[in-house]
Amino acid sequence: MKRFALLGGVAALAGLLAACGVAPVQTVKVPIPVPCDAAEPARPAMPTEALSPGVDLDRFAAAAMAEIELREGYEGELRAAARACTSPTN
Repeated sequence: MKRFALLGGVAALAGLLAACGVAPVQTVKVPIPVPCDAAEPARPAMPTEALSPGVDLDRFAAAAMAEIELREGYEGELRAAARACTSPTN
């Protein structure tokens, strides 16, 4: 009787050990931070900042319209630099 109990215990232990060895392999992707190599674009001189106080409305409006174009171009360069630093590399 002891012999059957011992064989049963060994068989149960072997079954547990065999179950531990067949774990499925899983791939885990871990993001690794890397330094960003994109250079910050130089900020352009804004036309409204160069105006003297008391300038007439026509000159101010022309400078403001030119500044809008400059700011949109600068914003595009900033977005491109940020995208270069945040896009995943495969």
